[in-house]
This record gives sequence, structure tokens and C-alpha cells, in this order.
Amino acid sequence: MKTRLLRVLVYLASAAAGLVLADLFVGGFRISWLDWWGFLVAIVVFAIVQSLATPLASRLAQKHAPLLLGGIGIIATFVSLLVVAVLPSAGVRITTAAAWFLAPLVVWIVSAVVTWVLTVLLIDRRARTLPSTKR
Repeated sequence: MKTRLLRVLVYLASAAAGLVLADLFVGGFRISWLDWWGFLVAIVVFAIVQSLATPLASRLAQKHAPLLLGGIGIIATFVSLLVVAVLPSAGVRITTAAAWFLAPLVVWIVSAVVTWVLTVLLIDRRARTLPSTKR
């Protein structure tokens, strides 16, 4: 149970890191910092949509377009950003064509790296320190 909660927290933290870095480095991608609630909504909605879109896109690509399998993560990130940008309460705006191209790329790369690092630091390390039940 603790590991599952840690995985959820890692996923939310990686989504937040990706969105923040996109806000910092991608022109035309803006987070409304005046309303912290909107940013929290954006993180949660992004994480939920991404977690649902990734397996769905993977199944569809496997069935209809196997060449797209390598790009499933970036496709799911784009769809997740689209949903977050459309929600008025999410506090995320994407206003330029370049931002629609660059933001998914930045969010995808950052969230993948943060997920990997936090998983190694928090979850894998925890699993190695748990006492073995086999004897």
C-alpha cells in the first residue's frame, strides 16, 4: 500500500515538474500562478489523463499503427496537455503553435526523467531495504 501511494506521489511530482519547466522555458505556455488551486487541478487532471491515455494509445497503435508505438508517451502527453489547456479551472494556457509542439516535448522528457529518478530514490531503495519474507 505504501509503495502504491509513493508511486502516485512520484507521478504527481513528475507531472508538476514537467508543467513548471514548460512554463519556465516554453514561450506561449503559461501557468496562472495567482490561483494555486488551478495549478493543483492541472497537475491532477494531467496525471489522470496521462495514465488513462497511455495504455489506450498503446493498444490503438498496436492494433492500427505499430510504427507509432515508440511515440506513445509523447502522444499521451500532448493529449493530456490538450485536456488541461481546455479546462478553464486548470490555470494552464497554450497560446502559440510552437508551444503546442515544444510543451509536450518538454513535459514528456522532464516527467520521464523525474519519474525515473524519484522511483530509484524512493521506491527501489525502499524495496531493497525491506526485510525479505523468504527464508
